Amino acid sequence: MGNDDPRISAQTLRVLAALMTTLRDELSGAEIGREAKLASGSLYPILARLEDAGWLASRWEVEDPSALGRPRRRYYRFTALGATKVKEAFRPLAPAVWGLAWG
Repeated sequence: MGNDDPRISAQTLRVLAALMTTLRDELSGAEIGREAKLASGSLYPILARLEDAGWLASRWEVEDPSALGRPRRRYYRFTALGATKVKEAFRPLAPAVWGLAWG
């Protein structure tokens, strides 16, 4: 990974895994937090770093919050760069995972 890549902590891996395991193109921040089991104070700085690095793109939902009866949601998805980089981030873990699964 390059020098501009975000630091890959255990929490960052959990965020990336949450985005990788969905069958949908994008997830809201709250959905990612639930899947990754991270509080917003940990989650949103990670999402911001991944977006700043170009791994993720985000968008605000367009519906009117007052009509929804809740705050707007921000949705996140991998960019083409992010899809490539996430594979690189998990590659070093593959031997350990296979060792546990088949050991």
